Amino acid sequence: MTYRPDYTLSEELLEHLTDEGLDALPEMIRIVINTAMQAERLKYLGVDAPYERSSERADQANGYKPKSVKTRLGEITFSVPQVRGGDFYPGALEKGLRSERALTLALAEMYVQGVSTRKVAAITEKLCGTSVSSTHVSRAAAQLDQALEGWRNRPLGECPYLILDARYEKVRQDGQVRDAAVLTAIGISRSGRRQMLGVSLSLSEAEVHWRGFLQSLVSRGLGGVRLIVSDAHEGLTAARKAVFGGVGWQRCQFHLQQNAQAYIPRQDMKGEVAADIRAIFNASSLDDAKLMLDKVVHKYEKSASRLSNWLENNILQGLTVFALPQAHWRLLRTTNGLERVNEEIRRRTRVVGIFPNEGSCLRLVTAILMEISDDWETGRVYLTFD
Repeated sequence: MTYRPDYTLSEELLEHLTDEGLDALPEMIRIVINTAMQAERLKYLGVDAPYERSSERADQANGYKPKSVKTRLGEITFSVPQVRGGDFYPGALEKGLRSERALTLALAEMYVQGVSTRKVAAITEKLCGTSVSSTHVSRAAAQLDQALEGWRNRPLGECPYLILDARYEKVRQDGQVRDAAVLTAIGISRSGRRQMLGVSLSLSEAEVHWRGFLQSLVSRGLGGVRLIVSDAHEGLTAARKAVFGGVGWQRCQFHLQQNAQAYIPRQDMKGEVAADIRAIFNASSLDDAKLMLDKVVHKYEKSASRLSNWLENNILQGLTVFALPQAHWRLLRTTNGLERVNEEIRRRTRVVGIFPNEGSCLRLVTAILMEISDDWETGRVYLTFD
């Protein structure tokens, strides 16, 4: 048999997934991971496409080797790319299965604790079989938690830029469903690469949670921070000042523009106000931005006095980025990079819905962030400090 990679998810496969539901998941996982491993080999070889001739080519492709892996979806046979020489083995296989284990454990815990819905029970039966015991779940969780905890506590280094944000997940505690705050931090190192620095989960986004999280980053070796990008959450603001006093702060421009909407007196003014704020943020220099801000503040003094006062007191917090090299402005004026990470977390955690406990939620989120961080470390440089 000849093993070949699948380069894309075909419409036929997606239709099959829609029609067959969970029965199609093994095939989908096989294709996705095979494609990721093939991309890894191309990067290792130093080319952009198979059979490409290049003076930068580091080695030659040498077919595929079958590897069968037992998953909770059954046994899946992957096609592992080979090279003629060198020491190459793709990491996509292990990374792809790590979060699958975390997700499965979350569902299994719900099943064991008797809080699962009919839908979750059906999924768990497909993933784990009908005989799911608390002992089985605890043993599997302990093995995975050791690796995840090691990643969360790994040593850090110098990161000039720090991006912070929080999102919420539903967690069951003492018979009640509560909102747990998931705090995340992205660092941009001197090499210009992004990395997920850490994650923390608690049933509060209060100052004490943020302060403990930021202090843990420092205790793990985080240093050299020149700028923090975040929204203006009260707890985060107080913790940031306590732990990183004197470090520059860039308030997220996207959230600033959203916050301004609460001070606009009439619906028909919203488009005009949004355009005025965007013009300030898109100015060519800090001096031009300040001149535009003065004009906008004066423009709305009579027609929208509350808005005018708010603009004068808040917009300057979104202009700190102008002190950085111009090539960094677009990438650091908002928390959008971290928002996209949160979207990926949301896409995966909504399968669970309500987590049976905090540990289950932290386990799945950590596994997802490990995948993202691994991809960043081997991906393109995010920005340059030259």
